[in-house]
Amino acid sequence: MAGGDEQEGAFDSGLGRNAANTAPLSPVTFLKRAAAVYPKKTAVVHGPQRLSYAQFHERAVRLASALTRRGFGRGDCIAIMAPNTPPMLEAHYGIPMMGGVLNSLNVRLDARTIAFILEHGEAKVLLTDREFSPVIEEALGLCAQRPLVIDIDDPLAESGELLGDLGYEALLAEGDPADSFDEPLDEWQSLSLLYTSGTTGNPKGVVYHHRGAYLNAIGNMITFGLGRDSAYLWTLPMFHCDGWTFTWGVTAACATHVCLRKIDPAVIYPLIRDEGVTHMCGAPIVLTMLAHAPDTAKVTFPQTVDCATGGAAPPSAVIEAMEANGFRVIHLYGLTESYGPATVCAWQDDWAKLDLQTRSAKMARQGVNYLTLEGAAVMDPDTLQPVPWDGETMGEIMLRGNTVMKGYLKNPDATEKAFAGGWFHTGDLAVAHPDGYIEVKDRSKDIIISGGENISSLEVEEALYRHPKVLEAAVVARPDERWGEHPCAFVTLKDGEEADDGEIVDFCRNMLAGFKVPRTIVFGPLPKTSTGKIQKFVLRERAQAL
Repeated sequence: MAGGDEQEGAFDSGLGRNAANTAPLSPVTFLKRAAAVYPKKTAVVHGPQRLSYAQFHERAVRLASALTRRGFGRGDCIAIMAPNTPPMLEAHYGIPMMGGVLNSLNVRLDARTIAFILEHGEAKVLLTDREFSPVIEEALGLCAQRPLVIDIDDPLAESGELLGDLGYEALLAEGDPADSFDEPLDEWQSLSLLYTSGTTGNPKGVVYHHRGAYLNAIGNMITFGLGRDSAYLWTLPMFHCDGWTFTWGVTAACATHVCLRKIDPAVIYPLIRDEGVTHMCGAPIVLTMLAHAPDTAKVTFPQTVDCATGGAAPPSAVIEAMEANGFRVIHLYGLTESYGPATVCAWQDDWAKLDLQTRSAKMARQGVNYLTLEGAAVMDPDTLQPVPWDGETMGEIMLRGNTVMKGYLKNPDATEKAFAGGWFHTGDLAVAHPDGYIEVKDRSKDIIISGGENISSLEVEEALYRHPKVLEAAVVARPDERWGEHPCAFVTLKDGEEADDGEIVDFCRNMLAGFKVPRTIVFGPLPKTSTGKIQKFVLRERAQAL
């Protein structure tokens, strides 16, 4: 706990903190409370499987107990590679319950990156769904130290070999549901480790603490209007900022988690109807897929579904189509470093009277800070002074508060730079409108956001430079109707060499995860400054015009 009684005044004399009036905040307590208050209520839906809150809690306790009995404890990193399934939810409680640090792996990453993450985070255990066995097997082969591997054999998984030393259900059987686990000794204790590509090719490990996760989950519950009768569909990957902390927020509301292994409109629409889904989240591509799904995939439902999206705002045509199909779109903004959502484009009643295009422009803004975030401002990055609220003066979005990460694991220089001046520097350029609403105008120069995934242009460029025929390469974002953006590579070949798009793309496929592979290749000389620096702003303009 921060603070103390050393500066107490006369009024506070003798009014100290103790076990009766102070307790560390931890999202793990949400499940304990839900199981006590609503033990029989359906907590988790996964195909035909139904778990009550009592069962959900018991399985999380068994996981914590089993890991403890195997000798793992506070500060040990436990990784998991899984889609949105019950074991993934159970890991979000069982692992921090026993003091471990949860490391949710992005299921779209390549083997080399996964191997780097496992070694950098020093994972002691890896829980892995069999669907991802090919990439996990390759990744483990690249690791100098192999963690204890536990197989998740989900009956809804379509394929995959078992690689582990033990099955997940067998591991749970080792645990005792009667074991008890106290709150963390300190709410600053590390809870979770997540990797973001940031602005370099090497992933950076973002560390969350219990207090931040607790508060952001409460912020989500309030902002999104989650309640006891809500049903939340997991269209957002739980590995993304721990599901934007909705993994804990839904439970805090004692609502129902509706699991989903894959994004498929033909599955999503019937689930919304059959499970009474009221809330869901997703990148703009998810909204696009739902909006433009064939009529054969769509079904009607009586309720309005609140749908939160982040990243690039969906176009007005998508918002209109979503509203016509029974959804209400809410725009959020945040980063891995801010536990997911940090700002919300809070709805104003008078917007309802606006035409669609004007209303969509209002809704596309990044908005105002979450109730649980102390501050979000657009500031001059050099002076740290707020820019005028004129909708024109550009500055950098800065955040501060309890829902900002502890820092980057084993990277003090990057941490210090990110927190310079007492604010977290997002790297996103924006303006502040007269009503105080923030609107992003440009992203960090080296980041491409495709389908909700961050792609470092430097990482893609590094792969391109490894091609024997490539002399120079630069990668920028190109607008993509489906994915929001995709990597566009500008390539200069060595003298006398010839290559086509397919050759370059195939080479990159062997070096990068699929979503990082450039979809557009442009050959020719690169524009440069007088000092030889590549002018990426020129390339961005070219990519926009392609």
